Amino acid sequence: MLSRDYLRLTFGTLHAGRMRSVLTIVGIAIGIAAVLMLTTLGQGIRLYVLENFSQFGSRIVAVTPGKSQTGGMGGLLSSTRPISLEDARSFRSLPYAIHVVPIVQGAGAIEYGNRVRHTDILGVGPDAAAAWRFNIALGRFLPQSGGYSQPFAVLGHKVHAELFGGENPLGRFIRVGGERYRVVGVMEEKGQMLGFDLDDIVYIPIDRALSLFNRTGLMEVDITYQPSTTAQAMAERIRTRLIARHGGEDFTIITQDEMLSSLDRILGILTLAIGGLGGISLLVGAIGILTIMVTTVRERRSEIGLLRALGATTRQVLLLFLCEAVLLALAGGLAGLLLSALFLGILSLAIPALPIQISPLFLLLALSLSAMVGLLAGVLPASQAARLNPVSALQSE
Repeated sequence: MLSRDYLRLTFGTLHAGRMRSVLTIVGIAIGIAAVLMLTTLGQGIRLYVLENFSQFGSRIVAVTPGKSQTGGMGGLLSSTRPISLEDARSFRSLPYAIHVVPIVQGAGAIEYGNRVRHTDILGVGPDAAAAWRFNIALGRFLPQSGGYSQPFAVLGHKVHAELFGGENPLGRFIRVGGERYRVVGVMEEKGQMLGFDLDDIVYIPIDRALSLFNRTGLMEVDITYQPSTTAQAMAERIRTRLIARHGGEDFTIITQDEMLSSLDRILGILTLAIGGLGGISLLVGAIGILTIMVTTVRERRSEIGLLRALGATTRQVLLLFLCEAVLLALAGGLAGLLLSALFLGILSLAIPALPIQISPLFLLLALSLSAMVGLLAGVLPASQAARLNPVSALQSE
């Protein structure tokens, strides 16, 4: 049997059962489209989150109070020494350190005239904007101070819009948590990161924030470093300095590389899980092919017997039915690619910020997956057809 004979018989069979073939193709198309769309969306969300998370820069080391411990009663009995503002200031003399940003966060009412907005209040050092790569839209960021800081405030983009509208806020006085502050700057619009609105914040000096929130220690200290050193080396310098000041390691150091690696691993697992959910639809399509092929074998017993009587070998009959299953699956795969491309195109127009990237590797894998599904689903009925006794098959007519 020549290759054109395989194709002629296969297409003839598929054309004869058009409705059945179309339904099978639709089932595979839905499965392939579900897998491709969900994995593409998962990858797009992963890239979007990582891009937003790394917008603060890639050379940052974060220090937080408290040491993570596993097992035993040590974590319950030990007392955590807070990281003080003096600890943060001592990091400025470390080799390769560029910016040091002490941080404490709270919330409160921001008042201007008869307008009130309840929002986050972030106490930071004057290096925060430079360290986090935040741009200033109006005025300046919090200035350096030799002693106790002046009551200056910098508004996030949304806070400025809500309290002042189109007015210039520079030099105006607002009340932050009941205290009077002069506005010296407005941040450029930044958007959201992991559900946290970076524009709905008021920045005040760190020492005043500690007093405002009645805190004795910092929530976190961010240190940026020069590219001529590594994150591990910088973390070790910080660890040595803080152990010398505290007398022990009662703090946690996290590098930006570790944070991005952990986040990437979590999002990668989430993408695989989403793809697995889409694979359920593909499994349903495979069961559809299996059912159709088993029915086809039963209906075509006499045809199989005739082919065997004319000299077709067991292998040729097996290949004939496998070819039908694979062609059905490939047709469904192509239809699934078109369906997913249409959906993702509409989604990219609706949400331009979502980085949807269809990888050629994904397309190739989708087609390969559809062919594999057809092959696996067609093995059982094809082997049944190949094992039929020619005489018994002809007598079944």
